[in-house]
Amino acid sequence: MSTSYDEHSIQVLKGLEPVRQRPGMYTRTTNPLHIIQEVIDNAADEALANHASSITVRLHEDNSISIEDDGRGIPVGLHPEEQIPVIELVFTRLHAGGKFDKQHGQAYAFSGGLHGVGVSVTNALSTRMETTVWRNGQEHHIVFAGGAVQEPLHVTGRRVAKRKQGTLVRVWPDPQFFDSPTLPKNELKHVLRSKAVLMQGIVVELYDERSDEHDRWQYAHGMPDYLTERLEDAELIMPLFEGSYEAANDDPNNAPGEGVDWVVAWSAEGQIVRESFVNLIPTSAGGTHEAGLRDGLYQAVKSFIELHSLMPKGVRLLAEDVFARASFILSAKMLDPQFQGQIKDRLTSRDAVRMVSHVVRHALELRLNANVEEAKKLAELVIEHAHARVRSSQRVTRRRRSGVAVLPGKLTDCETDEVARRELFLVEGDSAGGSAKMGRDKTFQAILPLRGKVLNSWEVHADRLFANQEIHDISVAIGVEPHGPTAQPDLSGLRYGRICILSDADVDGAHIQVLLLTLFFRHFPALIKAGHIYIARPPLFRIDVPAQAKRPARKLYCLDESELEATLEKLRKEGIKEERWSVSRFKGLGEMSAEQLWETTMNPDTRRLQRVAFGALGVEGTQEMFTMLMGRGEAAQRRSWLEEKGNLAEVDI
Repeated sequence: MSTSYDEHSIQVLKGLEPVRQRPGMYTRTTNPLHIIQEVIDNAADEALANHASSITVRLHEDNSISIEDDGRGIPVGLHPEEQIPVIELVFTRLHAGGKFDKQHGQAYAFSGGLHGVGVSVTNALSTRMETTVWRNGQEHHIVFAGGAVQEPLHVTGRRVAKRKQGTLVRVWPDPQFFDSPTLPKNELKHVLRSKAVLMQGIVVELYDERSDEHDRWQYAHGMPDYLTERLEDAELIMPLFEGSYEAANDDPNNAPGEGVDWVVAWSAEGQIVRESFVNLIPTSAGGTHEAGLRDGLYQAVKSFIELHSLMPKGVRLLAEDVFARASFILSAKMLDPQFQGQIKDRLTSRDAVRMVSHVVRHALELRLNANVEEAKKLAELVIEHAHARVRSSQRVTRRRRSGVAVLPGKLTDCETDEVARRELFLVEGDSAGGSAKMGRDKTFQAILPLRGKVLNSWEVHADRLFANQEIHDISVAIGVEPHGPTAQPDLSGLRYGRICILSDADVDGAHIQVLLLTLFFRHFPALIKAGHIYIARPPLFRIDVPAQAKRPARKLYCLDESELEATLEKLRKEGIKEERWSVSRFKGLGEMSAEQLWETTMNPDTRRLQRVAFGALGVEGTQEMFTMLMGRGEAAQRRSWLEEKGNLAEVDI
């Protein structure tokens, strides 16, 4: 096997090749639904911008899918810089689209597409794609095959009504890229129906030529009608709670036009329906807008219960008590939403928490205090859930209480007894530990500061582990005894559902992470297998961005250099001059204020927390890697490995 590594070893993937080689990085590969959604979302963006009134999807007998809208039609002229037709650029070039420019021209002030890779991914993963555009009384046609242009853009010559405009895209998904080539029809129907729900009056149709089936959706009252339909005959505790908010030009906190629509229902029994969207994009994994809804509902109900002295003694209300039997449809409209990954199934924009929470809380407080009798019915449901939760946790506590070791003195514990909610942060240094203690939510977050670097425990026998004070404190705090990889340890004494390693975002912090991961992998492997070990990811940089015409002042946080560069490039595209923003670098966690640490690293709604799991190497491969990296007698092998792999490291010293 050749082990040479030189200039010829570097491969540069051009065009759409990165997508075809690593499709899982850009889309879901279980079936072609997501690449079809990308085309549907483009049509929906035209409707969102009030340029389209209908979307039609057809399932053809040859297993191709076509999507047609009556929007403005994709531009067909030459791009001023690239000098190729814009439609060709959009379908064949990553990071090319009409949704980056929020300032100049504003083709799409609000849209789900942000990355500019959506429909180009559809093209890359299809054997064939045909696109027809109607603009200015002409019909334009272009054909792609395997991601490349097969028939250049041309005018067909067919007679077209002067008023006809829009886009028709027909896609033949390439089965080699998907686990199943079959499009899940029920999921497709759900996606299309949701578009009709969120855009009142828009007609959305699905034709299946294979079965002559035809579905048509148009909702006069949108989300309330849809939620009522989904809940079927469930008996509601109170009438639907619905509301809407749109930021005005003088709103100091949100860009003009940003806003949220919601409808919420509480029921004592039956199914729970929860669906959320951002700029019409379904966010199946939730995100910060759902967190804002949860917080707003909780704060409003809690305020009502406290005002009327309804809460029994000894019972503390939690957000989950209010949210447990709540069904909702939530639709947020954001100028510049940030998603987790290209498939856009989870919103991560921190601004969404504040915006949604504020408007929902205000609206629900008005509703509850104007209808006290129906509000008291909701309060009864919420309090009963809180009672049941407390009773359940007390049963668990009594079963576990005997024989508990004395907890470490420097452990700052949390209040709740519910193990699944409890989180322990192993924090690097007393200084950072102080900020974490002040910034945490003491209800469910505990802090254990660690002094210095933990012992390399890879070759330390379990009987000698407790000679090290830091390891002793960690073991006692989590409530689990050290054990081997083949043991079946008793985890009934586990005191925390999440054990989070929180260290600086630099080389020393990474070293501490490795030492703690060594400890858990070697002496507490059952915790990793059960998914209890996490790594908190604090930012390394903060960018202070001044207020703009449409946006208030912002603080943006970046994990590393690459994320910083991407964010700065994005600010440049927004038209912000470089001298107006300022970049500051955190030297360590201890330099962060309690508020910053909470917002970026500890707040469950806005933090980035990475679960530790066995990767592609598996347990045995991981064992070999740790032996090479941490073993005392492996210096020669480590050196060889570093010489071979050292160029891959992005070291921030």
